[in-house]
Amino acid sequence: MMIDAIKNVSSLSATRGLGGIATDLSSAASNAIASTPETAIGSAAAGSFASVMSDVAKNTVSTLKEAENASFAGIKGTMSTREVVDKVMQADQTLQTAIALRDKMVSAFLDITKMQI
Repeated sequence: MMIDAIKNVSSLSATRGLGGIATDLSSAASNAIASTPETAIGSAAAGSFASVMSDVAKNTVSTLKEAENASFAGIKGTMSTREVVDKVMQADQTLQTAIALRDKMVSAFLDITKMQI
């Protein structure tokens, strides 16, 4: 599949010395994504920033894979057009959120690097 090329997020964190981060999808970040903002703030605070970001990335890849599989199922005729559109729209929203998050993190990093010591 096309998404398999980016699935191994844990190998990226292992190369940067973050190999000890928990990588299960049932952690606080995965639950925070699906919950209300008030609940998300409290449960995300329990995990480290790196584990939260790792879980968000894994959730994004998982959603994109689901949309890709739904597209193939729609082509085969085993899934209705409505279900395919729902999955693809959900993947699009997830991807747009991930892109916005990445842009904010890059902007924050650049602001930090511009600070004088």
